[in-house]
Amino acid sequence: MDTARDSSDAAAAPPTPLVVTLITRGSPEQLTGGYLYHRRLAEAAPAHGAVVEFVSATPWHNPLRRARGVVVVDSIAAWSVVPWLRPDQGPIAAILHQPPGGVGKGRLRTALQHPLDRACYRRCDLLIAASTALAEVLVTHHRLPAELVRVIEPGCDLPAVRRPLADLRAGRRVALLCVANWLPNKGVLELLEAVAELASDRATLHLAGREDADPGYGARVRSRVAEPDLRDRVISHGPLALDEVAALYAAADAFVLPSYVETYGTVYGEALAAGLPTVGWAAGNLPNLVTDGVDGCLVEPADVDGLRAVLERLSVDDAWRAELAGAALRRGAALPTWSDAADTFFGALRQLTTTPG
Repeated sequence: MDTARDSSDAAAAPPTPLVVTLITRGSPEQLTGGYLYHRRLAEAAPAHGAVVEFVSATPWHNPLRRARGVVVVDSIAAWSVVPWLRPDQGPIAAILHQPPGGVGKGRLRTALQHPLDRACYRRCDLLIAASTALAEVLVTHHRLPAELVRVIEPGCDLPAVRRPLADLRAGRRVALLCVANWLPNKGVLELLEAVAELASDRATLHLAGREDADPGYGARVRSRVAEPDLRDRVISHGPLALDEVAALYAAADAFVLPSYVETYGTVYGEALAAGLPTVGWAAGNLPNLVTDGVDGCLVEPADVDGLRAVLERLSVDDAWRAELAGAALRRGAALPTWSDAADTFFGALRQLTTTPG
């Protein structure tokens, strides 16, 4: 037997593939920040010697029966996984895009879901928080073990723009972009009211995102857009592919999303990386991304008049807008890329498989 050759072959052998089972709810192709986070990590997996297999959880079926390797539970599925967890389950982690109990579920649903979520997280060997703000809430408010919490922020980089879009301003001074599904917590109606109060030559607003995420709210948004003061000033693009969204970022003058609750706010990071002054309520994680008056503007939640004033200045003060845009580009360059996120994510999971106990 050629011992030298055997040793050389062993040294050249690739590392054991890391298999990750990501348990979520519904299709991973859904258009939200959380699902985008999962898809982008799954796409990066082969470059990290890993594979991500998605399993959709349902309340009455055990999603762990099909699990292989390291189990990672999405926070929207945590409560439904609890009944199936075993003491000998093996390495298990959770990706948290929301605190225990969820966001915007109503008091009763939150009260019922909260203890189940916490039970799942206390069984985990690793808790991956999508932002520093969420990590602080998990430890200080929900009393989850600080030593298990690891912050892995999403990337902000987008595909290269192949074909620049035509002028989005449509004859007005600026083009405003909002990327969000039409949900009450996203503040789309408040944004429309702020735009409606601007002079008619100031801004054209572009909306990208699902219009059917909340049918009732979507109907209200469509009705408001159809009114005379907004009818030709708002363009709805519906849900778009990543490259199409990237083209909108590249052609807009500013980004505005007055969301009341964002655990991280992936679209804010994307807007900054595209060099867009970024505007929203001073809520959720946005104050950790944007410095008011430097690379964007923070407005007190629900202050439509304050939001209108910011949009007015953005539309008429070209020098100020350019100053904000330059700072936004610099801020975006300092944020993590998806490659950074994947390096940390798969490194942390691989460590779970090699740590004794």
